[in-house]
Amino acid sequence: MISSRRVVLLGFIAAAIVALGFADLTGRHTDPSVLLARMADGLLHPDFSIWPELFNGTMLTAAFAVCGVFFGAGFGLLLAPLYHIRTVRTFCIAIRAIHELFWALLLLNITGLSPTTGVLAIGIPYTGIFAKVFSEYLDEASRAPEAALPRKVGQITRLLWARLPQCVVPMRNYTLYRLECGIRSSAVLGFIGLPTLGYLLETYFKQAHYDQAFAVLAIFLLLIIPVRRWMKWRLAPIYLLASLAVLVAQKTPPMGSGMFARFLHDIIPAPIRTGAEWSGWLEKVFVNQAWPGVVDTVVLSQIALTGAALIAFFAFPAIVPRVAGRFGAMIGHLGLVLCRSLPEYMLAFVLLQFFGPSMLPAILALALHNGAIIAHLLGRQATSLALRPDAPTGLTLWGWELVPRLSANFWALCLYRWEIIVRESAIMGILGIGTLGFYIQKNVQELRLDRVVALLAVSFLLTMAIDQLSRRLRASMRVGTQLHIEGSRGNARR
Repeated sequence: MISSRRVVLLGFIAAAIVALGFADLTGRHTDPSVLLARMADGLLHPDFSIWPELFNGTMLTAAFAVCGVFFGAGFGLLLAPLYHIRTVRTFCIAIRAIHELFWALLLLNITGLSPTTGVLAIGIPYTGIFAKVFSEYLDEASRAPEAALPRKVGQITRLLWARLPQCVVPMRNYTLYRLECGIRSSAVLGFIGLPTLGYLLETYFKQAHYDQAFAVLAIFLLLIIPVRRWMKWRLAPIYLLASLAVLVAQKTPPMGSGMFARFLHDIIPAPIRTGAEWSGWLEKVFVNQAWPGVVDTVVLSQIALTGAALIAFFAFPAIVPRVAGRFGAMIGHLGLVLCRSLPEYMLAFVLLQFFGPSMLPAILALALHNGAIIAHLLGRQATSLALRPDAPTGLTLWGWELVPRLSANFWALCLYRWEIIVRESAIMGILGIGTLGFYIQKNVQELRLDRVVALLAVSFLLTMAIDQLSRRLRASMRVGTQLHIEGSRGNARR
């Protein structure tokens, strides 16, 4: 087992070194010192005079998230008891493997810049995620209550009266965690035109109004960080109805009739529709677009994963009081909360303003966000460990006790985040980086939906391949078999 971990570690180090050789890190901004000064001034003096736009963007961000998450939770709960069926499981895997932004780009051709697009873009992949997690809760439920029921009672009755009641609390906790993710996803949807806080952030940054842009960031953090305080379950129906009312009142550009039929027609490969040569279409899609997109996606994700692992390794003791002290742990918690609350795409967009167009902003954003998540989870596990009465403190405790005892969980968390980092790396192409998202957006703009569907299929296969490789590596290293990623947040697993 130890030798397996060493082999995997050496493999990842070698892969990261090779990826660095292919990475484009040469982006340059015209005058970074002047830009940095202006951005720093905007950070120190945010302009909240645009409060009507901030209020509207905040309401829509929350509304999209609430409706999308409850959509996903509702349908996920319906599919959870059927998740053991191969067809249902494959369907759920397929819809959750495609990022919310890609779903939104696809749905724009059917529903346009409407609330339906935002809700479905979040709700469809979340349905697959909820179905998987909820099915695991149902599988782990005790069978003892079922023994008290008469033998002739049907499976639905057993599910509703014996197993489901045991899972209500963890399901609620996981839904609350997923709402945090939904708020991040909702904000990011603004970068493709939906009127959320992400739209305002992109607009003000492109106009060089940094004081207003940082006001948007501040409002976003005020929305997402205390979500567990303002989201009370007894108020959930009110939030849902209010969100629906906000979205229904939203005015959207009209779409022409027959859009769905036209969409179904356009996603058919061009050689079938027009009689064009297959060789030219296949070369254009898979050789000229899919291949370089996959290479850049893998290169970006590998470097970002390595960065996230390094950040997590050195940052997790910052929230352990016996290592950092009580005050130091508070500062550490604040830093990790900020890094993991900002969506990777939004953080990459901000960094892009300073570093210029290259892979560097995306690498830093992915590494910081995912590293903060891993460090947070490791730090919580480290704090809950039972230590000897004479256990040391400070860096000695970190290096000689916490690291050895948490090494398996550290590996498992890194491998769990690998597949997620690949998904996020793909969408970074919308910022101009040559990953799969770059070519997907390009074809969406050119209304070549057959190529979009083909590239989405490639993205799905890449994500599945990484997921399967991650599972095999965890099995060979014997880590993560019973790891509950969210711990006290309902034992949720991603």
